[in-house]
Amino acid sequence: KSESNRALIIKAISHGKVRIDNLSEADDTVFLTRALEVANTASEDAKIIDIGPAGTAMRFMTSYLNLIPGKFTLTGTERMQQRPIGILVDALKDIGADIHYQNKAGFPPLQIEGKIFQGKDTVKIKGDVSSQYISSLLLIASVLKKGLTIEIQGELTSRPYVTMTLNMLEEAGVKHSWIDNKITIAKQEAQESTIYIEPDWSAASYWYAIVALAQEGEIRLPGLKKNSLQGDIAIAEIMEYFGVKTTFEEKGILLQKIAIVTTKTLLDFQDCPDLAP
Repeated sequence: KSESNRALIIKAISHGKVRIDNLSEADDTVFLTRALEVANTASEDAKIIDIGPAGTAMRFMTSYLNLIPGKFTLTGTERMQQRPIGILVDALKDIGADIHYQNKAGFPPLQIEGKIFQGKDTVKIKGDVSSQYISSLLLIASVLKKGLTIEIQGELTSRPYVTMTLNMLEEAGVKHSWIDNKITIAKQEAQESTIYIEPDWSAASYWYAIVALAQEGEIRLPGLKKNSLQGDIAIAEIMEYFGVKTTFEEKGILLQKIAIVTTKTLLDFQDCPDLAP
């Protein structure tokens, strides 16, 4: 879903130039697909965009709706309305977005009036907050009048997810520069392209666990790639310590039970937090 949700926003800002192959059927992706359809319908009436429990969709739509002329209410489940969004909203307002809180400051629902906008061309964001805030801004940067520079303050956690966003934008022809702690995307148009969505390495981790716990056996998982954009490909290395060998084949990967030959006792999940559970 991480790739699928980014691809949906990239497709939306490309005005039909970007196509998607192998889109996920995950709930978050379904919610985001519906939200984009509602946002881009012809009606000029104020629109309510309900993304349910989909956290990625909430963060990505918070930025995207500012590009669409019209008035929107962006909301979600009761739990979603308890999840903070203020850092992203502040950054968007800094560059000229018109966003207000419907109830509690810093939390959804949001009132968004979409328009062509841009105040500043640089925003500062702490590196230890959700990488989805940064990705949300990067995904719309190429459409803004002045483009956008994001200055990351402090250490960037979940770096692979920001890298994934930038690599997928590159697949669509949107270039960037990343020098020290500054990521810059100039105003530019996406190019004719097709984004292939790789299956989910996070989901693959459960099959790794099954092989690790088995006395013997092997499993093939189609579609997964050695040059994956997903940080959770780290599971291939991690599970070597638990007796699972990964072989990358033409059409996917082969998992095989092997003897455990390591005394490693420390694992760092900073770049792949979804694997920790």
